[in-house]
Amino acid sequence: MHWDQVYNPFNNQALSTLAAAIPVVSLLAMIASNKVKVHIAAVLALIIANLVAIFIFTMPAGLSLRASLLGIVTGFFPIGWIVLNVIFLYRLTVEKGLFEILQNLIGGVTEDRRLQLLLIAFSFGAFFEGASGFGTPVAVTGAILIGLGFSPLAASGLSLIANTAPVAYGALGTPIQGLSSVTGIDPFLLGAMVGRQLPIFSLMVPFWVVWAFAGWKGMKEVWPAILVTGLSFAIPQFVVSNYINPWIVDIAASLISMAALIGFLKIWQPANIWKSAALRQADISAVNMAPPKPVVRPSTPEIWKSLTPWIIVCVVLLTWGTDAFKNSVNTWATWKYAVPDLNGMINKVAPIVPKPTAEGAVFAFTWLSYTGSGMLIAAILSGFIMGYSPLGLISQYARTIRLCSYSLITISAMLAIGTLTRLSGIDATLGLAFATTGVLYPFFGTLLGWLGVALTGSDTASNVLFGNLQKITSEQLGLSPILMSAANSSGGVMGKMIDAQSIVVASTATNWYGHEGTILRFVFKHSITLACLVGVLVMLQAYVYPFTLMVIK
Repeated sequence: MHWDQVYNPFNNQALSTLAAAIPVVSLLAMIASNKVKVHIAAVLALIIANLVAIFIFTMPAGLSLRASLLGIVTGFFPIGWIVLNVIFLYRLTVEKGLFEILQNLIGGVTEDRRLQLLLIAFSFGAFFEGASGFGTPVAVTGAILIGLGFSPLAASGLSLIANTAPVAYGALGTPIQGLSSVTGIDPFLLGAMVGRQLPIFSLMVPFWVVWAFAGWKGMKEVWPAILVTGLSFAIPQFVVSNYINPWIVDIAASLISMAALIGFLKIWQPANIWKSAALRQADISAVNMAPPKPVVRPSTPEIWKSLTPWIIVCVVLLTWGTDAFKNSVNTWATWKYAVPDLNGMINKVAPIVPKPTAEGAVFAFTWLSYTGSGMLIAAILSGFIMGYSPLGLISQYARTIRLCSYSLITISAMLAIGTLTRLSGIDATLGLAFATTGVLYPFFGTLLGWLGVALTGSDTASNVLFGNLQKITSEQLGLSPILMSAANSSGGVMGKMIDAQSIVVASTATNWYGHEGTILRFVFKHSITLACLVGVLVMLQAYVYPFTLMVIK
């Protein structure tokens, strides 16, 4: 028996919207309180989401439970799988002392913590976002920053803030492709429109990250380096997205940004070297930090030895991210499981879609093409090169599983909530509330993308969830559907720093378990402020000359 989603169970949009918000508000409140462990908060929020879906939104209990189970599995594959194997590689390099060499190598470029932050969290993180996405950049940059001596809150929180502007083109343009698939709009047009919004923030975010770390005075002291970093990323981001394609935007922009910053630092260094690794504000995570070790310049052989694991990772992930590789291996390395009594049993209905459309519920176990699988292969190859025996690798992997166990439970529960709210129509109810804002829709439609990423943990998922709604609503209001579809993705990137999965990834990478609420409270104000600024830009593009000239009709 098919079930049609219900978007207004109380026949009162305000009450229905409040009901739809209960699961996510409960989750964020429990995490922010720091009184409930994050994995327990995630499980409790999943239970609450099931109760809301069944008893308020009239979803049959069987469908609700099966949707949750599907979400749990998809939470581990691919997100948890990536996190597990990134941390595995990190631990291998730490055990062999290669991470300390890498730390000294970066310290050799500059001892200034602000400039290290630009190089690692922004430019290097953008490369990993473009190559793989899905939590990889925060895991890698968070681990590197903590290894360099940054405080846990600085390493986790600032990695999250820095991983914003590249997200719309992450994983070789996957969010743009997902947006195109549900709107029917050419991905090149969508990528170009996003490329007329985000470069402004690509220039702004490096200043923002350093300001959040070192304060206004500390930021002013290194403004030339920040400007070089931002411009060398923003200009290629615009050029590649508008004149080449949306797939390689992050790869090209991040490589140019890293090269430009390193080259600039050969001829310029700040007058005052900032050596504190703690945030300028009260930073409880820095209380018991050991003083930074003096930088020992590594030899050339040591440099190549320390870089080898990460070079292998880059090569493998770039290969894994291509359509040619995915298509070739997925023809034989795929197992698809259509969930019984769930696949095709739920219908999206108007006004979300023009006519009833069945929701698919198929778990595609593309085990070899997962980014996490590529990361595991890179870690094993690196492990053998580093001198590990097969037994030694197995032992380290077992320790990594124990280390990440609570994080994996949390991530799976988060994805279960996202899957359930999507299949139950709860997310659509929240989206419809934003669609009633009339002339202010460009602003609130942008925040809808932000909400979608905060709920699902993925710009791709947010685009798939709300992309068609953005298109329909913009056409009804006489706005450009390309503008508002792109705004969903551009606004969504600012929600990436507060989604619970990313916060768990950050706390895991920095070994700061149990402090997810502290991280959330630190990044939330940055997230909502930046999302509102994107909304203001989209409002200007919708109505105010000369910004309207930027809009693709």
